[in-house]
Amino acid sequence: MPSPRFTVAYALTPKKTRSFMQQKLEAQARSRGITFVALDRNRALIDQGPFDVILHKLAGKEWRQELEDYVQKFPDVIVLDPPGAIQQLRNRQSMLQDVADLRLTDSDGQVRVPKQLVVVGDSSCIPSSVAEAGLKLPLVAKPLVADGSAKSHAMSLAYDRFGLSSLDTPLVLQEFVNHGGVLFKVYVIGNAIKVVRRYSLPDLGEGDQVGFGVKSFPRVSSAAATAEEADLDPEVAELPPQRLLDCLVAELRTRLGLSLFNFDMIREGGAGNCYYVIDINYFPGYGKLPDYELLITDYLVELARRKGKKLGSGGPALAFEESPSAS
Repeated sequence: MPSPRFTVAYALTPKKTRSFMQQKLEAQARSRGITFVALDRNRALIDQGPFDVILHKLAGKEWRQELEDYVQKFPDVIVLDPPGAIQQLRNRQSMLQDVADLRLTDSDGQVRVPKQLVVVGDSSCIPSSVAEAGLKLPLVAKPLVADGSAKSHAMSLAYDRFGLSSLDTPLVLQEFVNHGGVLFKVYVIGNAIKVVRRYSLPDLGEGDQVGFGVKSFPRVSSAAATAEEADLDPEVAELPPQRLLDCLVAELRTRLGLSLFNFDMIREGGAGNCYYVIDINYFPGYGKLPDYELLITDYLVELARRKGKKLGSGGPALAFEESPSAS
């Protein structure tokens, strides 16, 4: 008797569709009894389906209303993830609030957020606002809105008061924390955690003439800047403790109400047990993550089991039934 199918409809931007909906994902999912269906954006969502899961990365009030209407009609559908939960990550003023509120205990480390300031007014007021807030230069400048666009990922390093006045608002200013030039990208897919290293901004020596004005960085943690095979100092390259990641991810999943996200983490000074979360992204570029198709499929199989659907093992995929964690 054939296994029941589990239908996952997706509504993604063209760019996200190309990076995420790769042949290896569809083949892996098909072997486990999962079918992906592209939603027809020229038809009303409520007239399509029914589906077991709706996977999306679209924004806007109209889309949010369509999803709400669909859930009213098909209450058993699983929406990944709820638009209301995603909204918090679209604004860097609220993005890190849940991390700032954390008080992790017995987790093999500390997790903090950089001291930061939100500026929405005229750029000429930035130097005085920074002085009043007691922030120390240099400062990392990031756009306030984090909508997944290339512009929202652009960042700058402001070295002096003159540089601050040239920045575009609205923005978030974060104190720069030396971290050994390595950033950890922590990917979350349901209960699975995967960590990869990326090169980041180099450390700045105290009192050094490190620069003046503003220096722009299009995206310091891009896939091209991988540090997985680099010859790094072992202490700098060491991944965050698994126990710390497990505790942090469990808290964030609950507080954010999300299942598909990643966050950028740095280790203060490149050594020790004090870490900073500096950014959180919804539905990140999973296509760049090795074996992402196995992690995504495993999570969808788990969702099917929660709904009472027992899917097939899919032959070769059986060896990957348990979602791997960071190692």
